[in-house]
Amino acid sequence: MIELAALNARHGIPGQVTFKQGPGGPVVGEVTNAHASATLALQGAQVLTWAPRGQSPAIWLSRAARFVPGKSIRGGAPVCWPWFGPHATDPGLPAHGYARTVPWEVVETRALDDGATELALALVENDQTRAMWRHRARLSLRVTVGRTLKLALATLNAGNEDFVIGEALHTYFAIGDIADIRIAGLEGGEYLDKVGGGSVRRRQDGPISFAAETDRIYLNTEAECAIEDARLKRRIRIAKSGSRSTVVWNPWAAKADKMGDLGPDGWRGMVCVESANAADNVVTVKAGASHTLAVEYRVEPL
Repeated sequence: MIELAALNARHGIPGQVTFKQGPGGPVVGEVTNAHASATLALQGAQVLTWAPRGQSPAIWLSRAARFVPGKSIRGGAPVCWPWFGPHATDPGLPAHGYARTVPWEVVETRALDDGATELALALVENDQTRAMWRHRARLSLRVTVGRTLKLALATLNAGNEDFVIGEALHTYFAIGDIADIRIAGLEGGEYLDKVGGGSVRRRQDGPISFAAETDRIYLNTEAECAIEDARLKRRIRIAKSGSRSTVVWNPWAAKADKMGDLGPDGWRGMVCVESANAADNVVTVKAGASHTLAVEYRVEPL
């Protein structure tokens, strides 16, 4: 059990960072500064919300999200690691890995000179995580809350043998309505259509628009992309490094109803644009080396 008084004494920043008991039990960090506000759950090191000052939230959190220890939280920016999607050989292991459902610890918090706030967290290994993945690795996430939101997910191979990871920052973005957005920047890219069975490869013709369930892994792309939102009259820019895949997902009505934690018509107000290394683009991390997947989200008028 995390001792909140000790956590705030060590890592709280008066007027900027406070740690509190969240709904359902998981501890949440609340960040407020001159540029933005954000919340982050220590379970999974999951950014739950981010809103630039004076603007509506750019990161979406379901109103029906369940805050249950050991279960993923619907919305925010879940960390998928050390594999993406179902495990390649063991269907009994959790989809998207275990990083998003286990405890992380706060390593450092800092008030930066430009007014932004930085938090560094590390995944806590235990017998349960080691049973799911035998490799010696250290996983950390650095979160910078400011005019932009920056996330840097770093994997250090602390063992004597190379290993392969799949990963994603599975970010849910808040939008006016799924029917009124388009995603620019992935034109001409090849993607795996998971709605079509996962093995179907297609080529993107023009910006992405939505009229049905969409679940795609865009391959071999390091490009910046942007969510252009006609209803909210804004553009969310998504820049990344250390990532060769971009995943685009919206479950649409029928699947959303079966999921149970998206809320009534919640699927209309969100779209996932995930910076990833998945499918053809999994990453080999050599013994003693490290790999970092980093993103920066920026909101601007459309």
